[in-house]
Amino acid sequence: MEQIQGFLPIILLFAVMYLFLIRPQMKKQKQEKKFAAEIKVGDRVITKSGLHAKVLNLNDDGTCVLETSAGKVKFERSALSMEMSAKLNAPAKIEKK
Repeated sequence: MEQIQGFLPIILLFAVMYLFLIRPQMKKQKQEKKFAAEIKVGDRVITKSGLHAKVLNLNDDGTCVLETSAGKVKFERSALSMEMSAKLNAPAKIEKK
């Protein structure tokens, strides 16, 4: 019984790490992957580096061609930011006074 009590804090530490660190990160990775798969031609996106663009072409090798005000640029789909693009495409909020 004493052996189990000695390992209990270590087991609890791993359980807490899983619940607060590993599981949320896995969930976020799934959402990012789903976002990258659902991008379609014509979507307005923002890259993780902050570049605003419109999707012109989606390639099978995981890249996409984006149109910016400066011209066309080729990016990896993983370089597109899910959070910033969602904010860009969200409907504008009407402020109440």
